[in-house]
Amino acid sequence: MKTSCALLAIAASAAALPGGHKPKPQPDADGKYTLTAPGIRAQFIPYAATLTNLFVKDKNGVETDIVLGYDNTSYYPVDPGHPVYNAVPGRYVNRIGNGTYSLDGVAYHTDKNDGPNTLHSGTNNWSFRFWNVTDVTDSSITFSIHDPSNSSLGMIGDVDASVTYSVSKNKWSIVIDAASPQKRTPLMLTQHTYFQLDAFKNPANRTIWNHTLYAPAAKRVLVADQNALPTGEIAKVTKNSIDDFWTAPHKLGFKSSDPGFENHCGNGCHGYNGALAFDDKRNKKDVALTLSSEFSGIKAELTTNQDAVVLYTCNWNDGKSEFKSTQGVAGQDKFIPRDGCIAIEAQDYVDGINHPEWGRLDEQITGPGEKYRWASSWEFGTV
Repeated sequence: MKTSCALLAIAASAAALPGGHKPKPQPDADGKYTLTAPGIRAQFIPYAATLTNLFVKDKNGVETDIVLGYDNTSYYPVDPGHPVYNAVPGRYVNRIGNGTYSLDGVAYHTDKNDGPNTLHSGTNNWSFRFWNVTDVTDSSITFSIHDPSNSSLGMIGDVDASVTYSVSKNKWSIVIDAASPQKRTPLMLTQHTYFQLDAFKNPANRTIWNHTLYAPAAKRVLVADQNALPTGEIAKVTKNSIDDFWTAPHKLGFKSSDPGFENHCGNGCHGYNGALAFDDKRNKKDVALTLSSEFSGIKAELTTNQDAVVLYTCNWNDGKSEFKSTQGVAGQDKFIPRDGCIAIEAQDYVDGINHPEWGRLDEQITGPGEKYRWASSWEFGTV
């Protein structure tokens, strides 16, 4: 979403007003910066501007770490699977069809790192890079990145971006600002958060299928091919169809016995790995999506200025990765199962730069004199 440079300059000036001389918080021995507020504790590292841990209270008041990640922070940069745990990829997230797009009459070619397509701008996207820490307090931290032209193949013009994470009572807020001062360029971002509201503590079921999702404004789906790339068709979601989370709250696995569930998100992919489009007339101050679990009693409510959301239910987990020591049940193994989590990525329409008929180019192309802003928050409570 873009706003005028003048408005953002005013906001930045207000935010920069001095406020005391307390020493800046420092990272711990693992390199984590910790933010705290009543009912919430969040930890971050500069690599990929990553959220490593997110602690909220379950129905019994027990602090619970509800996101995926690693105990060893040095593993994030070297994990060959690179699942983009709770990071900020970019400059253009999700898929670019056939690794190519055209802008102002020029065809550009991007890094094909997802079969025939480009994912998150390729193998040097922002989730592979160390960001700078530009500000930190007890309740907020700002990371920044300078992305030179073509450092991700085919992404032209320098981009400067920052993400500010903040916590308040039971709430995690995220604001991403970016600008492309030299050239018009694709710019579409997200916070790639992986949730497991039970923290793998449910001894009967470690999958995500017992979590409940409700997105009352997500009435359309971007129909995708077997490589999870949108075909161009945007279809209405009908009641009780596989993608129906708008007519009523449903368990994520409510259609797992449906024949169409098995390859619903591509070849060999059951469950979800695609985009739902929100109603154009929705009030963006309203809750767009709620994820909850009866087992932990935790409820997470998303508010966002974005017009779509990507859901990925971790089909490609191979069962060999361990969850964190803050999660699980003593005496049981620590392996994350297939379907053990859900990534929820508020963003614009996937591959919209290759579908001008959708009318998304003004949202997905940013150039000189314009500012891009992505803003979302998660508020936590109990069901």
